[in-house]
This record gives sequence, structure tokens and C-alpha cells, in this order.
Amino acid sequence: MRIGLIGTGRIGTFHSAALVGHPGVDSLVVADVDTARAADLAARVGAEAAPSVDALFAAGTAGSGVDALVVTAATSAHAELIGRAARAGLPVFCEKPIALDLPGTLAALAEVEAAGTVLQLGFQRRFDAGYAAAREAVRAGRLGRLHTVRAMTSDPAPPPAAYLPLSGGLYRDCLVHDFDILRWVTGREVVEVYAVGSDAGPAMFREAGDVDTAAVLLTLDDGTLATATATRCNGAGYDVRMELAGEDDQVAVGVNDRTPLTSAEPDGPAAPDKPWPGFLERFAPAYEAELAAFVEVVRGERTNPCDGHEALHALRIAEACERSRAERRPVRLAEIDGG
Repeated sequence: MRIGLIGTGRIGTFHSAALVGHPGVDSLVVADVDTARAADLAARVGAEAAPSVDALFAAGTAGSGVDALVVTAATSAHAELIGRAARAGLPVFCEKPIALDLPGTLAALAEVEAAGTVLQLGFQRRFDAGYAAAREAVRAGRLGRLHTVRAMTSDPAPPPAAYLPLSGGLYRDCLVHDFDILRWVTGREVVEVYAVGSDAGPAMFREAGDVDTAAVLLTLDDGTLATATATRCNGAGYDVRMELAGEDDQVAVGVNDRTPLTSAEPDGPAAPDKPWPGFLERFAPAYEAELAAFVEVVRGERTNPCDGHEALHALRIAEACERSRAERRPVRLAEIDGG
């Protein structure tokens, strides 16, 4: 199989190395608007560099035709590249999000459906061993009636200031992962949210109209209550966790000897020697597993584990959060378009 990859930044570099090492991938062709960066990555991982993004799509031209596409380009390019891949008949894996707004997301999904092609979204937590085990525990009934879920994502340091206006905000860019995994683990839908946020941290968040810290109370369709919190300013390290409590038992995801958490109890665990520094280190096996799944999907060996509609569901929750924060009220998901 010959796979093309568009976007050779940090996550594109990681995915390129994983794809080159996959036994089901015969060759990898990388492309970027920065052709020098694409050529450098190709040389480092043993891939080919396409002279341009257009050349990557030009099947059969100078041997650059591909069987499938991986999109790790800037968020603003995702929807266009998904549509272009659909029109070319190419299965595509795309990092989240499809687009930063509902109209762009719905338009890209319509192109995929019209073409009858495959779109797999990069919600890598679905491929993490801890989240998978928690899902199995919930679905098997081992926790009893689930009554409370707590999810959190804490970044160790803010992103560059230039990224914030392009990110879509903390709910769409960061908490969207928690919204997706909440649905996936519990098997329930969110019916209402109440969201608040704080911009009391670095001034760049206020200047971008964003928040550096947020909290959301979510009500699920069976009455389960969930909270999701996020911050860009967690100096202890990268911390992603989920706790699920039921009438019979409770489980936690993301608690191990690298969790950046120090117990205040005299006999509790001390700070970890090597806290997680970032998402690539924390979720490296999950990223590799989701790409392996994509290869299997393209080869017809399994069904799509995370299609584009999953991104739509998570984005609608994020949109409801933005409205809730702005209007200072609970927002029902039924108020958000695209349902």
C-alpha cells in the first residue's frame, strides 16, 4: 500500500515514522506547503517527498499516486483536504477537527458521503489501553449504575500565542477529546452542558478571546453527571485522566508512576521522577494503534473505528459549551445545529 501524508509538523513527523515502520505500508509520500520541510522529513524517515500537495493528488503522475491519505496539516486546511480526497476517491485519516465550525464540518461530511469514501478521525484516546479497559468495565456492568464521571486534560505549558486565534478555543481544541472519550467510554449521549472559563492566566488568552482554564458540567441521557476540566497552565506536567464511579465500583484512567500528581498525605506517593511532558509521549502507543487501524480499514479488514460523525458529535458539545460560557446558562444539545 502507498500512503500519502500532508503536513510535516510535529504530529505529521510522528505519524510518518509510524507509517514507514508499518508492515502493511509499502511506501510513504509526504507533502507540505513548506517543500523544504517535507524533503527534510522524507530524508530522515525514509519516505518520498512530493514536489507539492497537488502532485500528491495527481495519481499516476511521476509515480506519485497514492492509495490513501493521512492529513496532519494545519487545522484550517483539513476540510478542504478531506473534500479533495473524497473527490479523488481516496480513503483519508485526518487529525481532529474536521473544521472549527459546524458548517465546515457538515460540508466536508457531505462530500465524503456523496463520494462513498472513508474518513477516519484522529481521536487517539479511543486506542489507549486504559480508556479501552474503562469502557469494557462500564459496558460489562462491573461498576454497577454509573453515576459520576470526571475527565480532565491539563497541558504543561501554553501553546504559542500565534496558535490561539487559529485553535478554535479551549473547548474545541482541547476539551473536544474529553467530550469524545466520554461518549465512547460510557456509550451515552450528552444532553446538556453548563460551561465556565477563566482567562486569569497569560494575557495572550484574553487578547485571543480565549480562556486558559475551563470547567464543564455535562448531563448524560441516562442522568449520569460528568465534569470535564482543562487548563493550559499545569506546570507539574501533562495530565490526562478519567474517573468513573458507579454504585458497585470505580476505576481511573491515566493514574500511574508518570502521572504529574503529588499526594499531600504523609504516606502518599511522592511526585513522579519522570512526569509526562506532553501528548506525544503519553499517547504514543495509541497514535500508532489508530494508524494501524486505518491501514486495516483501507485494506478492508475492519470497519471504521471512528468516522467523521464522531467528530461532529464532539464538536456540537464544544459549540454548546461556547454558547453556555458566553450566555452564562445551561445549554441543551438540541439547541445546536447538526444533530
